[in-house]
Amino acid sequence: MASPAAELESRAVESSSRWAEFRAWITQPGVLCSTPVLLLLLIGFLAPLLVVVGYSLMPPRTFDFGHVPTLENFISIVNESYYRSFLWAFGLACITVVLLLIICYPLAYGMAKLFGHWAHLLTLLLVIPLFVSENIRLFGWVLFLIKRGVLLGALESWFGIGADSMLYSVPAIVLGLVYVYLPFTLFPVMLGISMVPRDVTEAARDLGASRWQVFREIELPLAMPGILIGAMLTFVLSLGSLAESKILGGQAVIMIADDIETAFTFGQNWPLGSALSVLLILLVGSLVLYVLRRLDLDEILGRR
Repeated sequence: MASPAAELESRAVESSSRWAEFRAWITQPGVLCSTPVLLLLLIGFLAPLLVVVGYSLMPPRTFDFGHVPTLENFISIVNESYYRSFLWAFGLACITVVLLLIICYPLAYGMAKLFGHWAHLLTLLLVIPLFVSENIRLFGWVLFLIKRGVLLGALESWFGIGADSMLYSVPAIVLGLVYVYLPFTLFPVMLGISMVPRDVTEAARDLGASRWQVFREIELPLAMPGILIGAMLTFVLSLGSLAESKILGGQAVIMIADDIETAFTFGQNWPLGSALSVLLILLVGSLVLYVLRRLDLDEILGRR
């Protein structure tokens, strides 16, 4: 049996070895270069997130961290039917993703494989609206969809066709989501399609594969990383959207972002708003982690 002195010496040697390994790791060029980014993430992301989690465990309508942690806010979310806002946000986000994939895949395929130099012009036309505020663009749709507005007014004046306004309805919200987040789906999908080697598809056709077989067996699987990234990005952004439901939907649908804003502003119930935010973050984080586990980022970035 080792003596106490020998045991203390062994622990000291082990501690010194671990400290040397830590110093060797911390002085690596990659770690030193990433330190500013890590500090920025800790200060700008992790610290506010911890504050939100702390507020979610406080009693309702309190602003003092001295209280005993409680789950009362999470219980009230279920009792007061806030889950409906989650379901609306989740459903509209899924509809937006499906519609955008249907719209963007043919367009992305043309931009990546067919349009040639015209693809640069189309890319520019799609990027330019991003330099304009999202709210301004959505209010443009309000003028377009409102009764006697640009669209309905033209139909009534020129063709004598009277129609009810689509504004302040669920289809108007979906239209706004599709319009705003189209570039966030299109460009990742286009990147995924551009990664499909032309030689592989031509070889498949030479071997007698039909156009459907080439699409199903070659193009779609190889482009799937870009498709999943575009779908995930669009889903996350749509799930937390606020302007589309407020400007184009009015009070037709209350999404989770509306409830969070109301709790933090008019309701002055920061703990409830924090609890709603924590649940939304957990939902989005679980989705992102699940998708990232199915993606090989090294292959996507061309590292192997």
